[in-house]
Amino acid sequence: MSAVILIVDDDPVQRRLLEALARRFGYDARTAEDGADAIEALSQPGAAYDLMFLDLIMPGMDGIAVLEKMREMGVATPVIVQTANGSIEAVVAAMRAGAADFVVKPVGPERLQISIRNALRTDALEGEIRRMARRATGSLTFRDLPSRSAAMAEALRLGARAAGSSIPVLIEGESGVGKELFARAIAGSGERRGKAFVAVNCGAIPAHLVESILFGHEKGAFTGATDRHAGKFVEADGGTLFLDEVGELPAEAQVKLLRALQEGEIDPVGARRSVKVDIRVLSATNRDLAGRVRAGAFREDLFYRLNVFPIRVPPLRARKEDLADLARRFLARFAAEEDRPVRDISAAALDLLERYDWPGNVRQLENAVFRAVVLAESDVLRPADFPQISAQLGEEPERIAPPRLALEDDLAEPELERRLEAPALPLFDASGQLRTLERLEADAIRYAIRHHRGQMTEVARRLGIGRSTLYRRIKDLGLDAECGGQGTDADEAVA
Repeated sequence: MSAVILIVDDDPVQRRLLEALARRFGYDARTAEDGADAIEALSQPGAAYDLMFLDLIMPGMDGIAVLEKMREMGVATPVIVQTANGSIEAVVAAMRAGAADFVVKPVGPERLQISIRNALRTDALEGEIRRMARRATGSLTFRDLPSRSAAMAEALRLGARAAGSSIPVLIEGESGVGKELFARAIAGSGERRGKAFVAVNCGAIPAHLVESILFGHEKGAFTGATDRHAGKFVEADGGTLFLDEVGELPAEAQVKLLRALQEGEIDPVGARRSVKVDIRVLSATNRDLAGRVRAGAFREDLFYRLNVFPIRVPPLRARKEDLADLARRFLARFAAEEDRPVRDISAAALDLLERYDWPGNVRQLENAVFRAVVLAESDVLRPADFPQISAQLGEEPERIAPPRLALEDDLAEPELERRLEAPALPLFDASGQLRTLERLEADAIRYAIRHHRGQMTEVARRLGIGRSTLYRRIKDLGLDAECGGQGTDADEAVA
């Protein structure tokens, strides 16, 4: 699902033109006639707008009043404001009220597209930073896991209810759906918020070390036990213990786990007395635990102890409405981490991703976006940046054209079509610093060579330099291997 933009303007012509441009860029656009309509739209149950385009000068509730009301409501939707009055006072007032960007009417298509991309990217990056910080401090809540999917919304609703008590929760779902993140949201939304959260992957522990790792051991309890080890239960004392893939526990550990849950105490290996612990246990599995009980591979009494409040997290293929938001979040984070100038993902690429079933779920999507960001040759991810997904679908990325929606007559000019599809070289890097001339020049040469299919004579002519100068700049900028060793022979081969 594309990003949803709410356009607020009292001028019907301006609303219509902005809506046409937004849809031309691949976004879903909604409109409001004035500030009161905008606030009403934001107040609707389930309202999810990724960006607002707001006129400052409107009758009744003006743009500044809308921004202040949004702040009171706790609505964090990024806002781009526009007005015919481009005074410094108007800019300062809008930015102080919370606007993300400011444009002056009439705004050109290229400027509008860049503003939208930057606002969405900044919002996605800030959201990722907030989630990572809250995860690290144990304060992640279900408000940090927004979803447009009805199936996921039901799981979030159940999780929020479970967080208000100490009831044992079994989180079910396929591998990669985000069961640990869901468990952290339960822990961060309850009374143990901010306290220890200890995660254990039961399927990754060697069978002969399970008891020692979970319950601890005394010094000399067995060969190699040179020091005393507290164990995961003691580490989580006062907080939450998350047992991931709990169905993989061996039978001996299942017995001790059942006693720990029933009695609130553990028996470290080699200890003379039990140790009292105060923990909340959350467990997760990607297996059919009831089936393992029937097969005799998992204790029935332990199953009923863990399965008091089951919650199933839906796979990504059942919540495709969230795919675009997840992809943009991952893009923003990886672009910042890897210092890459990638700012957005095209509508054609999103369409490609939404047609794939994602057997590896969110984890697979995260890895696919990471690879695409690292290898992307422009500032927008396109179908060609996801060759493995295209191969799985049996498609050729180069043949996937972005969807074209009709523009108003005065916007459907060939020159506008050409300029909208051409990449805009970013002047700033992911940290907000001006990029060097060398990096800008390298990007320009890369694009020119791709655009003219390696015909170096034409590339040099279009760039306004000699061929020898072009070859020298390719070598100086370290683009030899990247450009396929372009040189005199390349022109002859292409010709």
